Amino acid sequence: MGDDKERSEGWEALTEEPSEGTLAPSAELEDALREAAEAVEAREEERNQPKGDGPAFAVPREAHERVLEELEGQKEAGLRMQADFENLRRRSLRDRQDAHAYGHEGLARDLLGTVDDLERAIEHAKSSGRGDFESILQGVELVRKELLTALAQHAVTPVEAEGMAFDPNVHEAMAQAESEEAEAGTVLQVLQPGYQLRDRLLRPARVVVSRKPEAELAEKPEDESEE
Repeated sequence: MGDDKERSEGWEALTEEPSEGTLAPSAELEDALREAAEAVEAREEERNQPKGDGPAFAVPREAHERVLEELEGQKEAGLRMQADFENLRRRSLRDRQDAHAYGHEGLARDLLGTVDDLERAIEHAKSSGRGDFESILQGVELVRKELLTALAQHAVTPVEAEGMAFDPNVHEAMAQAESEEAEAGTVLQVLQPGYQLRDRLLRPARVVVSRKPEAELAEKPEDESEE
């Protein structure tokens, strides 16, 4: 019994006094533990808070939305420009097709009066019989005059040829003829008139060009020898 009592008193002594290496409870220790617990809880709350809701993300989010608005505006501007370009392309194509299909509308309208005159001349010739050639000739001359007037209104004019010096740019020589009066290389006769549209040649005038008589050419060497 004496030994048990001694061992019991020794244990109580150990629990009443802290052993070496352990901290004894104190007010400072409790404050430190409470501050540490509060810091851990604050850190957990900050970690669980959704990203982007804090004040640190307010400015980047506004900038992001502004960039999205600018991109949307540029996208709409690009679509409008593409639509304008497509409308311009379609309008140009339609104008080109109209010019190809109806470009000669004015010329056709001006020739209608000439066709009417020709029909009247034919009807008059039929009704007057074969003896009225003078009236037929006048009718044909009238038709020719109307045609030339209509062509002139569209800048189509005859090529000057008869009496002019031969010009291979607008004349086509079909034959040569001797002439004592005209200089060599002069257009004596027009076989088929030529026409030009402003400065563009539609077709050359087919002409007969003068040349010196054979007798004159044969006498020329003798004249030179006499000199």
